[in-house]
Amino acid sequence: MIDTRRFTSLLAVTAVATYVLIIVGATVSVRDLATACGTWPTCDGAFVVAPWDEAFVAWGHRLAALLTGILLVSSVVASFVADVSRRVRLTVAAALVLYPAQVAIGGLTVLLGQSFLPGVHLGVAMVIFTLLLVALTWALEDGTPDDTVGDDEPSAEPKDAGSPDSTIRAYLTMTKPRLMWLLCLVAVAGMALAVAAGGTVSLSAAVATLAGGCLAIGASGTFNNVIERDRDRRMARTADRPLPNDSVPVRNALVFGAALVVASAAVMVAFVNLLAAALTMLAIVFYSLVYTVVLKPHTDQNVVIGGAVGALPALIGWSAVTGGVGVPALVLGVVIFLWTPAHFYNLALVYKDDYARADIPMLPVVRGDETTLRHINAYFGATLLSVTLLAYVSPLGWLFAAVTVVVGAVFLYYVVDLHRRRTRAAALRAFHSSNAFLGAVMVVIAVETVI
Repeated sequence: MIDTRRFTSLLAVTAVATYVLIIVGATVSVRDLATACGTWPTCDGAFVVAPWDEAFVAWGHRLAALLTGILLVSSVVASFVADVSRRVRLTVAAALVLYPAQVAIGGLTVLLGQSFLPGVHLGVAMVIFTLLLVALTWALEDGTPDDTVGDDEPSAEPKDAGSPDSTIRAYLTMTKPRLMWLLCLVAVAGMALAVAAGGTVSLSAAVATLAGGCLAIGASGTFNNVIERDRDRRMARTADRPLPNDSVPVRNALVFGAALVVASAAVMVAFVNLLAAALTMLAIVFYSLVYTVVLKPHTDQNVVIGGAVGALPALIGWSAVTGGVGVPALVLGVVIFLWTPAHFYNLALVYKDDYARADIPMLPVVRGDETTLRHINAYFGATLLSVTLLAYVSPLGWLFAAVTVVVGAVFLYYVVDLHRRRTRAAALRAFHSSNAFLGAVMVVIAVETVI
């Protein structure tokens, strides 16, 4: 009998191996490297290809497919000797049943060269990957029946409201500067994809895009602080913010936020273009009003729908270069949209009690920890699959594939660890790993497209 922990580890490795196939296959397809091996299953009659041979990449993809198949068979066998539910066994078995079809489609892609086959090949691979993640989620639930993320450490206590920060620091805090670096990276990635697609951008326009974006983020954060000041007072995590502790008067905060809006619009109109300026203003309105006023206090899907505002920097970055919106920018926006719940739900688990005190219907408060963990897994898998689509619509290569696999595997490790430990510390580690994942993907997009 194999214990559940070992089985879920094997299943996680199999899922990562399947993702390697997907992302490498996407790169092989876009660069038309599959034709380097004109026969199948051998590579022009050879079973082994030297690393310096042009066909090595295509051959390596086939070798990876063989190893993934072995892992998948091992997972199916292990499911029958592990203490897991019937639904887990059936789901893993379904993935194995599809795998020969996936391999056969790959072979036909090489032999027939039909243009529609790569899309079918990708679709079947995505289904297999999805089935493995579903099976992993259920196996983790079977192995950890406790439905609560426990208090392994005390919650943060609010700081002394009688010792406010300096005035400058208080105003800076309202702008939520920790959000700026990641959203700026998304905008940079959007600009880089546009340049790779043939666009051009001056250094002054690029700097202005980031400056206008930072001003917009600051305005959104300031208005968010104003609107949520009463709820913030009830949360230990936010009770020390400038408005709840009376470091900044509400009127001053509103004037400050309005000034940032005007400054952002002026920079974007004067140094970038009207579309980028309009999208930037839309981001401010969406976060300040749609998310903060409408979504956050009224629905447990607030984070999901609110993820749209995080996707806008991708469109802003692209439009700053081209004056329009392209498919790669839309796909990048989808990546951010899907990543947001997988990222933020970890933090929501940590501060679930805080959100409950503030009457904010975050998913863990409304539906419980188990459902939240399930959603983290679902959006994590969707994020990885959407990242794969970037390799199909943009000239991204091996560095992108390698970094995506590594940081994706690390992110999955901490998600699995959260399922097993059910602690606040584990949830924070998953939260930080999601930040690292997105940051690394955005940086490698910028680096690879520029190089």
